[in-house]
Amino acid sequence: MALELELKGKVAIISGGSDGMGRAAAERLASEGVKVGICARRKDHLERAAEEIRKATGGEVLAVPADVSRAADVEAVVKAVAGRWGGVDILLNNAGTSNANAFEAVDDATWQADFDLKVMGAVRFCRLAIPHMKRRGGGQIVNVTVVGGKAPTARALPTTLSRAAGINLTKSLANEYAADGIRVNTICIGLVRSAQIDRRAKDGDLEAHYAGLAKRVPLGRVAHAREFADLVAFLVSERASYITGTAINFDGGMSAVV
Repeated sequence: MALELELKGKVAIISGGSDGMGRAAAERLASEGVKVGICARRKDHLERAAEEIRKATGGEVLAVPADVSRAADVEAVVKAVAGRWGGVDILLNNAGTSNANAFEAVDDATWQADFDLKVMGAVRFCRLAIPHMKRRGGGQIVNVTVVGGKAPTARALPTTLSRAAGINLTKSLANEYAADGIRVNTICIGLVRSAQIDRRAKDGDLEAHYAGLAKRVPLGRVAHAREFADLVAFLVSERASYITGTAINFDGGMSAVV
């Protein structure tokens, strides 16, 4: 018997929705009957992704070009999605990129850009989406962070610090809005196949590249984006109705902390 997620007719916003984990989550939710608004910076690429998701799922997908480090762009995304479908039930704060360096190599501009994208982008989306969720009797927020936000390694700034802020934001909002029926969780990722990681492959040999990375993972492989999407779908469903304020490691056992 299939696990019924009871998501049909819900409305979702996914930042960073044109590639990788965000796109996989958009396709997974659309396949469950969720109306999905996706945003990313590259308009043509975003619209192409939206059309491909529509064809693959038969679902409703709205593409809204946006740089989520800009407050006006975040506002435009929420306004467009809520205007099209009447509100927001699900928010996946997925936008971000790896930015890891030694402390002394990170200048003020890099710190600011990282926080604007990963922290303030999520803060602004939450601030605008939560009133819609409250009016609809509840909602679900999933913030994408990294396992380094719990246990940072050397030379991993500013990402590990900004992601630690995302974990704190998750718990803070979960505590504040539980009475409103709004659940907030974070997925702390480890290694997931993505275009960003693909670009680091030497001589374009992706399988050799991922085989090397897999040596760092106790389960012996790098995750696929569709596995991340399955976790998102579960967390925003009624099957996870008692889960909130939790930071879930999606890392194949890599992290030294639970």
